[in-house]
Amino acid sequence: MPAWDSKLQYVLAQVGFSVGLGNVWRFPYLCHQNGGGAFMLLYVLLLLIIGVPLFFMELAAGQSIRQGSIGVWKHISPRLAGIGYSSCMVCFFVALYYNVIIAWSLFYMGNSFQYPLPWEQCPVDMISNQTVKECASSSPTSYFWFRKALDISDSIDQSGEFNPIMTGCLLAAWALVCLAMIKGIKSSAKVMYFSSVFPYAVLICFLIRGVMLDGAVEGIKYMFYPKLEIWGEVQVWRQAATQVFFALGLGYGSVIAYSSYNPVHNNCHRDAIMVSGINFMTSVLASLVVFVVLGFRAKNIALGSSEHWWPWFNISDPESVTLQDYREWYSHYGNLLGSNITDCDLEREMSKGVEGTGLAFIAFTEAMALFPASPFWSTLFFLMLLNLGLSTMFGTMQGILTPLMDNFRVLGRHKTMLTVCSCILGFFIGLLFTQRSGNYFVTMFDDYSATLPLIIVVVFETFSVAWIYGADRFLDDVEVMLHWRPPVIYCYLWKYVCLLGMVGLLAASLLRMVFKRPTYTAWNHTMGSETSLEYPGWALVMLSMLIIVASLPVPIGYLLSFLRGGRSLPVEEGEIEPPRERYSKCNSAEPEPNNHHSPLDEDRNRPRSTFLPLGAEHYRLLPQQEEGEEEEDTGL
Repeated sequence: MPAWDSKLQYVLAQVGFSVGLGNVWRFPYLCHQNGGGAFMLLYVLLLLIIGVPLFFMELAAGQSIRQGSIGVWKHISPRLAGIGYSSCMVCFFVALYYNVIIAWSLFYMGNSFQYPLPWEQCPVDMISNQTVKECASSSPTSYFWFRKALDISDSIDQSGEFNPIMTGCLLAAWALVCLAMIKGIKSSAKVMYFSSVFPYAVLICFLIRGVMLDGAVEGIKYMFYPKLEIWGEVQVWRQAATQVFFALGLGYGSVIAYSSYNPVHNNCHRDAIMVSGINFMTSVLASLVVFVVLGFRAKNIALGSSEHWWPWFNISDPESVTLQDYREWYSHYGNLLGSNITDCDLEREMSKGVEGTGLAFIAFTEAMALFPASPFWSTLFFLMLLNLGLSTMFGTMQGILTPLMDNFRVLGRHKTMLTVCSCILGFFIGLLFTQRSGNYFVTMFDDYSATLPLIIVVVFETFSVAWIYGADRFLDDVEVMLHWRPPVIYCYLWKYVCLLGMVGLLAASLLRMVFKRPTYTAWNHTMGSETSLEYPGWALVMLSMLIIVASLPVPIGYLLSFLRGGRSLPVEEGEIEPPRERYSKCNSAEPEPNNHHSPLDEDRNRPRSTFLPLGAEHYRLLPQQEEGEEEEDTGL
């Protein structure tokens, strides 16, 4: 059975999957909206009592059972096979829109090789010889994003034609993913050496450059200033728990798939703590970079109209007037001035466009246009986004391919064909996101195709390990695997804290959907600004179907197994049926080498540990193949 070439490869793969775009543009936004340092403390608390235990549970299950998400939960109980299929469906939905973000990064990176940057100034209408009205009403960066990159429509109802340039970028993105995945673990793991490490180098470069900018200190203060009163708000707890949940990639099956290639006695407990810690520190580093740059941008905007107000101070150098001096002066004399002189509210400017695409493609691009050698910094930034997106896409595709190849031998024998067909299918369905209203569908998939289904998946995962299989029994198996027993507190965390926390998060998310009609942010080209619109009826049906389709395999799998009296689901041609003997009472019997019987035959002839279906002697490092040799079935 194939394995990672080294521990470093595995750690980089797990870090690359868990550290994604959300660390750069979601976590800083939540810190800013929810009390800065107070939100970080809450996040660390939930990470320790919910995130790390669940992450450890998935790592241990994958490493011990040695299969993808479908095989792992079917191994525990045939009635739980639907959990793995739900994980595959969610991974597929996420891959569809996540690769669109990679396509956007490719587009912006390609446009960064010119000076000045194309989003630095508003274009001029060739007929009237005046600035384009839509750009004049907004900003050069907003205009470039909404009109040049997306050519966006005014609502989700107005689909419009396909964007040919973005369609080409999407094709290139899927080609990159396909080429990296096609040779499995040997190829993608090598790519990980670059794609996982490069973002850290870029973030450190940006931080060093950013702290030298005017406004950097204000940005950092704004980020870390604690507002402890937010701990009393249920919404903040929901957002913190959701961020912990998605930051670690729980429920996708990718964590399980990656850990299934580990040596059987690998210390997965240490891995869980290490990867979770790296993930959190990356979020803090990214937040520092974001708020340093946003502080610089906000101060430039706030003081950008100095030519209007500095004569009132009777000074020759407007830079000698601080923002605090100006605001104090404006509070006394502002009502005597004209409308072209306004209050310089740094906090108001800091709060604009700091989430998601608004941060990456509008606020950050605007700030980088003010940097010396702006094309260099722009290219570096979007190359970083590209690497973050690709490393997460590798894990997401792994969550699709590994379970299918583990459970259907016919697919495992044609790994290359499965990978290519999956990417082609993803590209054609992804054309939905390259039409003029495509950005609105990206928002819909991001908000609804993963959140509820993943929470449901993790609730069932936790319940199956803690109560169906038994938390104590699970720790017994982990003890056999690691040669030492993890702290007993994990039993109580899995059985009560994690399970109740995930059920509470599921309830809060459902109530929010029921009592607050789903909305999306649309671009109004007439006013040159964003506006919030409610989803039309057909869109509500579509987002409901996304949730139902992704969640349905869980109850269907249970019901089919129940109707068959608890027996395993029918074995299709090429599918592996796990032997029932594996579900017997745990013991620490080590398998003995037997060159004449398969591992499944060994299972039938002697007792063995439930979560250790194969002995360490069955695992070997992947051979380095020469070009043209037959591929190994690595499942990656």
